[in-house]
Amino acid sequence: MTTPLLRLSELQKRYALDGGRALRALDGVDLELAAGELLALVGESGSGKTTLLNVVAGLETATAGRVEIDGRNLAALSPAELRALRRRVQVVFQDPYESLDPRQTIGEIVSEPLEVHRLATEPGERRRRVAAALAGVGLEPPESFLHRRPAELSGGQRQRVAIASALAVEPELLLADEPVSMLDVSIRAEILNLLARLRRERSIGVLMVTHDLATAAAVADRIAVMYLGRIVEIGPARRVLQAPAHPYTRALRAASPVADPARRAPRAPLAGETPSAAELPPGCRFAPRCPRAESLCREVEPSISDLGDGRAAACHFAGEALAEATAKPA
Repeated sequence: MTTPLLRLSELQKRYALDGGRALRALDGVDLELAAGELLALVGESGSGKTTLLNVVAGLETATAGRVEIDGRNLAALSPAELRALRRRVQVVFQDPYESLDPRQTIGEIVSEPLEVHRLATEPGERRRRVAAALAGVGLEPPESFLHRRPAELSGGQRQRVAIASALAVEPELLLADEPVSMLDVSIRAEILNLLARLRRERSIGVLMVTHDLATAAAVADRIAVMYLGRIVEIGPARRVLQAPAHPYTRALRAASPVADPARRAPRAPLAGETPSAAELPPGCRFAPRCPRAESLCREVEPSISDLGDGRAAACHFAGEALAEATAKPA
């Protein structure tokens, strides 16, 4: 059996609050990602998506659970081993206007990871790798960008520089936090196509956070839907969006704009407000907003169950909902 590139097991992240309370940002996340796969994490703000990326990147420490890269538990590694592993995991942040140092040239930005990880120590080799990284993300000729600074570039070009910087060290796992949300619509497709091409050509695993279901459907192999620190539905991207098994996924899909009125999903109104992650309700955490919640939902928290065909959902009535969704056109 092939070991997944990334495996999260019962991952938890809690933040201490006053009065002995804790905010449960991640609350038992299980997830796997294969090499060459693009998995999109979707959900509302506050669902835990960016926290999950930060824990995987080592920018935050998990409260409990395991993060494994190629079967190696990050928490059990020595500082030297962890440093070597960090080269294999790179991050592309949401805002290219903030993530790039305005004082550095583009050449310095892209070469910095090589210096940090002591790769390409010869100046000639370093210049070659920087130029190859810039060309690989479509910034050509690379020589015309080396001595420019971020302020001289467009938003799309800046995000390409951020991706080039991440790819310069030849990572195996790329963590992309809303990589196109700060860009003009006309540029988004270019960046998304770039990510899709790079992961195919280099067999890089990509874990991407996005609020945009259309983005996820266009480029992701699978979608994982998060709500209040847990994954409530996961499966092949198009199947999940065409026939959601969880009412939260259905509500997200209904709220997404669709150009063709004939293809709009039926409205799935949600009642009330999202509960606080510091004061989760008993039973299903989505029950206070769910239009089909029953007494069972308010008493027993559903575990995520296998629905077949690579799909799973954390809902007591997921099987019924999936049968209903597949029985009629989406």
